[in-house]
Amino acid sequence: MSLTTLNAISPVDGRYRGVTDQLGDYFSEAALIKYRILVEVEYFISLCELPLPQLADFDKSLFSTLRGLYEDFRDKDALRIKEIEKVTNHDVKAVEYFIKEKLDAIGIAGGSKEFIHFGLTSQDINNTSVPRSIKDALDDVYYPMIEEIVKQLNGLATDWKDIPMLAKTHGQPASPTRLGKEIYVFVERLKIQLEQMRAIPYSAKFGGATGNFNAHFVAYPSIDWVSFANKFLSEKLKISRSQTTTQIEHYDNLAALFDAMKRINTILVDLDRDIWTYISMEYFKQKIKAGEIGSSAMPHKVNPIDFENSEGNLGIANAFFEHLSAKLPISRLQRDLTDSTVLRNVGVPIAHTMIALASLKKGLTKLLLNEEAIARDLEKNWAVVAEAIQTVLRREAYPNPYEALKELTRTNEGINANSIASFIESLNVSEEIKAELRLITPASFTGINLVKD
Repeated sequence: MSLTTLNAISPVDGRYRGVTDQLGDYFSEAALIKYRILVEVEYFISLCELPLPQLADFDKSLFSTLRGLYEDFRDKDALRIKEIEKVTNHDVKAVEYFIKEKLDAIGIAGGSKEFIHFGLTSQDINNTSVPRSIKDALDDVYYPMIEEIVKQLNGLATDWKDIPMLAKTHGQPASPTRLGKEIYVFVERLKIQLEQMRAIPYSAKFGGATGNFNAHFVAYPSIDWVSFANKFLSEKLKISRSQTTTQIEHYDNLAALFDAMKRINTILVDLDRDIWTYISMEYFKQKIKAGEIGSSAMPHKVNPIDFENSEGNLGIANAFFEHLSAKLPISRLQRDLTDSTVLRNVGVPIAHTMIALASLKKGLTKLLLNEEAIARDLEKNWAVVAEAIQTVLRREAYPNPYEALKELTRTNEGINANSIASFIESLNVSEEIKAELRLITPASFTGINLVKD
C-alpha cells in the first residue's frame, strides 16, 4: 500500500499534510539527498575555482550543468540514489556515486570526477546539508508565518487599544487594564525573541575525518584549507564554519536555535491559554462557519478548538525541541551515531510548530469582541478602584488610606458605584479632591495607553 494522508502513521504526514506539505522540500529523505548533492557540487566547483592543479583546466561552462543536479532534482534521481544505497549501504557514498554517474553521462571522465567528495567524511556533508536546509525552511516557511501572526496580533492590539478590561491576577479581579495592551504584550515578547533567534548563527563542521583537514593537508600542504573552507561555507552555503570540531559539528548553535524556537512556542502557549480563557469568560465570541459542529452532543457550543489545537501541537513540538537541544551537543569522544539518528527528526517539531501557527492564525481571525461582557465585568467589580482612591489619598497625606479602603472592600458584601460614592463622601478631604475621586471608575482607571497607532 502506498503512503497516503489516510494511512500515514504521523498526523504530520496524514491529517495535517495540507499544512506541512511545504516542509517536505526541506526535511524529507529526498530533500536531504538534494541538499547533499548541493554541498558536493558546490564543493567540487570551489575546488575548480581554487584551482587545484588537477582541476585547473576543467571546463567552467559545465558548472551550470553540475548545479542542475540539485536545481532540477527530481524524485527519479532520489530513487536512483536509493538503489545505489542498497549496494553501498551508505547514504552519503550513494550520493557521491550518483554524481559520478552524471559526470560520466556528460563526458567528464578521468581524474576530475575523483575530486567529488575529495578529502571529506560523511559528516562534512551532513553537517552542512542539515543546517542549510533548516536555514532555508525557517527563512521560507517559518519566519513568514510567525511574522504574519505578529502583524495580526499588532492589528488586534491597535483595534482594541481603547477597550477597558478588568485584569485578573491570581484569577481574582485586579486593577483594570486595556485589552489592546494585553494583546500587545505578546507582540513585544515575540518580536524580542525573534530578534534573538535570528542572531543565532547556522554553524557547520567542515574539515575532514576528525576536523583537522588531515587528508587535504597531506595531499596539498601548501593550500590554506582553513581559509578555503571558511570561504566555501560562508559564500557558497551561506552558513558559518565552526573552527575547531571533532568529526562532527558540536551543535551548540543548533541547540540554541531549538531552545529559541521552544521559547517562542512557550510564549504562544501562553497566548493560546489567555485567549481560550477570554473566550470562556465570554469576552470573545467566535465567528460561526456554516455547517460546523462544536459538540456532537451539545448543539449550542462553539468550542475554541483552534487555540486548543495550537496549544497541543506546540507542546509536542517543544518536547522534540527539548530533546534535540539536550542531546545534540553531546557525543562520545570524536563522534557516535546518535546525532545523525535524531537529526533526521528536526523537521518533526518544526512541522508541529507550523500546524500550531496555522491553527492560531485561523483562531485569531474568528474572534469577535464582546464589549458588553467586558463592560459588565468591570461594572461588577467596583472594588478595583480602591487602589486608585488610596493612592490619591496617600498623595494628600490622608491618615491610613490603605487600611480605610481595606476595611471597605475586603468584605463579602458587594461593592458597587453607590458604595464607592458613599465612601468618597465620607472622607475628610476637600471638595476638590472628592471631585477628583468621583471621576475614577473601573473603566477609566486604566493608566497610560501603551499601544500606539
